[in-house]
Amino acid sequence: MPNQGRPKIHVSRLFEEAEPPRSGERFDTLLSCRNLSIRRILSAPHARSGPYNQESDEWALVLRGNAVLDLDGQAVALAAGEAVFIPAGTPHSVVETSEDPPCLWLAIHLDP
Repeated sequence: MPNQGRPKIHVSRLFEEAEPPRSGERFDTLLSCRNLSIRRILSAPHARSGPYNQESDEWALVLRGNAVLDLDGQAVALAAGEAVFIPAGTPHSVVETSEDPPCLWLAIHLDP
């Protein structure tokens, strides 16, 4: 029986076309299935963004570089290989991102 009602098989390449934007952040959706979405985020050097206050839970992993986040008034520094869980409704923003190498993230969002 063919792929009836199931998501299509999709191959993503995290490190292809991974040059950061000149400013801010670039969000690339790698997968969106039901209430789950996986995004690659490329941050410009010294990026600042937000504040964000999302309806979805988010798990964010730094793949390359480092960053400092403000999570509801608390500074959280993340290096490559470190992740943070941001519960829905938590105000957060990016305070600083690395220049060399530029910060590359993988973010998983779980919508209600």
